[in-house]
Amino acid sequence: MRRTHYFALLLCLFFVVPLLAHHIKPGTTRTLPVTTSSPKARDLYQRAIEDYTNFYLERANIGWRSAIEADPNFALAYAWIAFNSHNPDEAAWARGRAKALAPKATPGEQLMIQWITNVQEGNYLAGIAALNDLLEMYPKDPLLFDVAGNWIMERSSHERAEKLLEHALTLDKNYAPALNDLAYCYAQEREFDKAIAAMDRYVAVLPRQPNPQDSYAEIVRMSGNYDAALEHYRAALKLDPEFVSSQVGIADTYALMGDQSQARLEYDKALAMATTEGDRLDYRLQRDQTWVRENNFAGADKAFTATAEKAHATGLDLEEAKAYRMMSLYQTDDAIALKDLQLAEDALGHSANLAQSEHDEEKARILRYRTARAIQAGQKDLAEQSVKQLETMAAANRDERIQSSYHGAAGTWLMSQQKTDDAISQLEEDMDNPYSLELLSRAYASAGSTDKRHEVEVRLRAMNTPTMEQALVVPAARSRRPEGE
Repeated sequence: MRRTHYFALLLCLFFVVPLLAHHIKPGTTRTLPVTTSSPKARDLYQRAIEDYTNFYLERANIGWRSAIEADPNFALAYAWIAFNSHNPDEAAWARGRAKALAPKATPGEQLMIQWITNVQEGNYLAGIAALNDLLEMYPKDPLLFDVAGNWIMERSSHERAEKLLEHALTLDKNYAPALNDLAYCYAQEREFDKAIAAMDRYVAVLPRQPNPQDSYAEIVRMSGNYDAALEHYRAALKLDPEFVSSQVGIADTYALMGDQSQARLEYDKALAMATTEGDRLDYRLQRDQTWVRENNFAGADKAFTATAEKAHATGLDLEEAKAYRMMSLYQTDDAIALKDLQLAEDALGHSANLAQSEHDEEKARILRYRTARAIQAGQKDLAEQSVKQLETMAAANRDERIQSSYHGAAGTWLMSQQKTDDAISQLEEDMDNPYSLELLSRAYASAGSTDKRHEVEVRLRAMNTPTMEQALVVPAARSRRPEGE
């Protein structure tokens, strides 16, 4: 399993090793210091860090909560809660406490707090500047380099991520989190031999931990080997029957295999294991997609509506918005789809505690799909307005996910205007989205680029991620053969 965090990171301004010199005074310790007056709080904090690196993310939150009970002035523990919590109210509260207590911490801790809080609040330039300074101050702290590499990898900048993770491994060749994340980088680039080699090392370093088996499962599933994925997920659960990520992984795998009834049974097991409402809603969203994979759109409507209502009742605006956005994707009636997208956008404004970064990423996705639906519905003005909104967001915010949404929407708009060459240049910047790949295939066909069309079709048909976009696009792509084959 990869760590999935709940705020975005500005990537294109992020410097990789070697970092640009800012004349930052080196830290006096090898790793980032921890300022607390309580030995108990320090011990709880360190155990939470260990849980975090072993992908017991909620258990890590519990540890940091206990640490601040032992020392209410523990600034760095608040920062980690803000960074890792799936509860927007808790994250907002912890972010405020971390900022208030930062002056009592060391310069390095202050930089980490600035990094987390600024990025969450949408102040990306300030956040990335703090992150760069932090890595320059502590160039021998593998945890910091792994965390940075993990974030970048999650946002599709695999080359940058690899350099940071490789640097972490020069500091400690057996640093398990970096081995894990590096394997994912290789897998994303479809270098599965290298990914499996890194996974073998990861398993060897932590043979009694479930996450190496869990990650192994996801990576072999990405390669299309579903049977091996199930084997490794089950091996993880043998090591820890409560390792819910592997239970979700089993469900996702059955969904990709086409056995939606079994997938729902497995998702129900994961729901029973979930320890937070945010996780429970995320698992419900995965389960809801099984109805779409069965082409049972009435069943999907019922399921997604129930999840959206549950998310609204519990104040989890992001999950509510996701539910309505996902509903919009499979609707056959453009008017209904556009209504769902409006409900998704409305959900983002229900409370003030949703991190600005989360708000902006989800709004960008909504605008991207609104563009496509408006074009399909013949609402040219709405489509153009949506693209312009995204263009403005992308100009002000270099978050890779916002950039991808903009490129996907702009490419869709340009294709509708029969500006094929311009559309290609935009769609080539969104190569991880099945809709963009499908449209890019058509654009290459129109431009007579047969070889490029074939490459895109191969990439599209090889996608094995349990997402709504994959469910709606990839199976159909696999049923056809591109020209030239």
